[in-house]
Amino acid sequence: MRTSIGIDVEASPELVYRLARDVSAWERLLPHYARSRVVARHPDGALTCAFVARRPMLPILGLGLPVAWRSRTWHDPATRRLFFVHVAGATRGMAVTWTIDALGGDLERTRIEISHDFSPRMPGLAAFVDRWFTRPIAGRTLRTFKQLAEAVRPVVGAMSDATSDATSETSPVTNPSS
Repeated sequence: MRTSIGIDVEASPELVYRLARDVSAWERLLPHYARSRVVARHPDGALTCAFVARRPMLPILGLGLPVAWRSRTWHDPATRRLFFVHVAGATRGMAVTWTIDALGGDLERTRIEISHDFSPRMPGLAAFVDRWFTRPIAGRTLRTFKQLAEAVRPVVGAMSDATSDATSETSPVTNPSS
């Protein structure tokens, strides 16, 4: 079963990618992630990470069901893609791809799309997992990254502007010995 979920973000694809690519930081960035720890580093640069996320059950009370899995994960800076292959947990074998692309050619707007490909042996399990676990957790992850990127966008923009202003107002560097 292949499903996808996405969101539009008012920030550059590069900023969104820089926020999302370090999965070991997710436990600090995403309030519904209790754990995102690297458990193995592979020679090809991939990581195996242990994740625990809370699937909201009674959001008004702040109660959530902990969901745990391990993924081999890597990212591609050239395409701004994040890849995950679940290697342990109920979703073992699930392949996940994040695409982070400019929205309609606008370099200051981004479409994040997460696709899940899951084909367990048990009939109906993929649809159940998608409806009750994958979609709620991925949706909250997307909404949180949207909020983060849109919140830091003005700060990053101001820093870029300040750097441009500072370099354009200074005289060119010359070699004092010439």
